[in-house]
Amino acid sequence: MNDLKRLYQRYETAIECEVTSILRSGWWLNGVAGKRFSANFAAFIGVSDCILVANGTDALELALRSAVGLNDEHGREVIMAANAGGYASCACWHNDLIPHYVDIEQGSQLVSVRSVLEAASAETAAIVVTHLYGGVVDVRAIRAGLAEGGLSHIPVIEDCAQAHGARIHGEMAGSLGDIATFSFYPTKNLGAMGDGGAVVTSNPRFAGHVRQLYQYGWSSKYYVGLPGGRNSRMDEVQAAILNVLLPDLNSRNEQRRAILGRFKSATGGRLKFVDGGDGAVAHLAVLLCDDRDAFRTFMKERGVDTDVHYPVLDCDQIGWAALPMKGTENLAISRASISRVCSIPCYPDMTSDEVEQVCKALGEWEAM
Repeated sequence: MNDLKRLYQRYETAIECEVTSILRSGWWLNGVAGKRFSANFAAFIGVSDCILVANGTDALELALRSAVGLNDEHGREVIMAANAGGYASCACWHNDLIPHYVDIEQGSQLVSVRSVLEAASAETAAIVVTHLYGGVVDVRAIRAGLAEGGLSHIPVIEDCAQAHGARIHGEMAGSLGDIATFSFYPTKNLGAMGDGGAVVTSNPRFAGHVRQLYQYGWSSKYYVGLPGGRNSRMDEVQAAILNVLLPDLNSRNEQRRAILGRFKSATGGRLKFVDGGDGAVAHLAVLLCDDRDAFRTFMKERGVDTDVHYPVLDCDQIGWAALPMKGTENLAISRASISRVCSIPCYPDMTSDEVEQVCKALGEWEAM
């Protein structure tokens, strides 16, 4: 599905120079590289603040705690989709909040704006919109609908773990809501060579809250001013690597889109690719297939890996069955899609021959 060695080989000289400099400095946390990347990434997204954390899941948990902790309402429910891998659900439960699941749009597999607005109420503490597979939810439409319903106080959190550089109506994912989160897991469109995450916002209160929470809740060193803090810091090596890769993010996203475009040109009958909109960044090439098991076997026989993102809805995970949740009876499209989604390789360092190999296999499946 991906070959990360190729990424390293492409940027080897620049990465080794930066990393060697960091190691020789003896300053490996909370240093110059982290400050530089946080400033550069904030500018790229178009927000005032970027707080670097240890991983994307921590980013979600801290953003939720910040947004809900500063919300004057007393709701305890968080509206979200159930098909996005469980990360937002975990962030809810770790904050003693209740996931309220709503349905998705079939063509994009993104959360339905209409479903979000129908579920929003005085009991809603926050809304998490996951920009899944590199597509972008229309956050502006959600915020407009909330305002019309007298619910503009509900904070909207963007989960951008699969949408680095994605846009909608010309606006960047991560700049649309009240606060947003990113993961820099190695396979992301902008990935580190280890774990890392970030919280971004233009709300100074939210930013200040996260800056305390990500380091024990300190108001100053060793003095705790907020409960619920933790140790969640990105190390200098990962920040330095991300600084090397950030300038090429847009061009590498264009490569992803071009590869996905070639795949789409080879299909259109039995297979239908998920479409996240004109500004989507093809984090994954995900298609809907009525006979997924047979398709995966067929592709494997032709030397093409496949995967499933994701095979189980959050609300159907056995290990979470006893945890509080709402909305599980209103997920018709989510449930109909879960057995059909299938991912095929799509990353910028694929060779033209490899892309052609996938296209050929897709065409053969279509012709059966």
